[in-house]
Amino acid sequence: MLEVRDLHVWFDLPGGNQLHAVQGVSFDLDRGERMGLVGESGCGKTTTILAMMGLLPPTATLGGEVRLEGENILALGEETVRRYRWKDIAMVFQGAMNALNPVKTVEYQIVEPIELHQVAEGALAKRMAGELLELVGISAESGARYPHEFSGGMRQRAAIAMALACQPKVLLADEPTTALDVMVQAQILELLTGLANDLGLALILVTHDLPVVAQVCDRAAVMYAGEIAEAGLMDDLFHSPRHPYTRLLFAATPDLMGIEDVLSIPGAPPRLDRELTGCPFQPRCDRAFDRCKVEHPALKLLVPGHEAACHLNDVPAGAQA
Repeated sequence: MLEVRDLHVWFDLPGGNQLHAVQGVSFDLDRGERMGLVGESGCGKTTTILAMMGLLPPTATLGGEVRLEGENILALGEETVRRYRWKDIAMVFQGAMNALNPVKTVEYQIVEPIELHQVAEGALAKRMAGELLELVGISAESGARYPHEFSGGMRQRAAIAMALACQPKVLLADEPTTALDVMVQAQILELLTGLANDLGLALILVTHDLPVVAQVCDRAAVMYAGEIAEAGLMDDLFHSPRHPYTRLLFAATPDLMGIEDVLSIPGAPPRLDRELTGCPFQPRCDRAFDRCKVEHPALKLLVPGHEAACHLNDVPAGAQA
């Protein structure tokens, strides 16, 4: 249903330089499928989904295609993406308090896209807003309140209701559990999973939390330095990662049983305002060899449904050891 092809994003910098924030990202998403987009902060996850929504600032330049049921929604920029935004592809932004207008009631903010996209008007639109609030676990009467009168979890639920206002086909959730306590996080994740199952929503969940992705998503794409380093089913990524970055991300995840030590990945992601030579992860990799310093690895299909961009996949197992 959704096809992202060779997506690039450049940001203009002072002095005429550019920062290449997203570098050739491609993936597909089927109806009702849940996919995670994971990686460290600054790897390009949020920029990728903002580009898909056509919400980049004027300093950004976009390349590539985002096809929704065969139509390139970014073909003519704002002129073409406007009619798809929120109606067919909607987004839950990171930090609901910043996404909601503090001087408008919650009900008003849900009714607004319903009327804007001519889904319904007047009393019917208000009734739909109440039903959406009920759907996400908030009473319809609470819609008359302002965002600051809601708790953090309620604001996030209201933001999800607003994203569902026009019955979209694709929902992009940008770290929807940030700054929420553990119990509320679990409730929000359960809500997103239930909505995807009940409404047939295709979901892209952006997060740096691998256990969250494992709980919610069918498969994931691991991003590093603006690129997809590895993509595949969650079981494959967990049990047989084919990129050192994926393996180290899982090793850096706390183990509730306390059986294995938590590792940290040394160093920091590279700056993207400079040309990169070789593999972007090479300076931090524990298995780098000479080829990694000079040749950029291509994203290759290793087995059906599992891709990785690492030179180790070209090396026999004995030589790797």
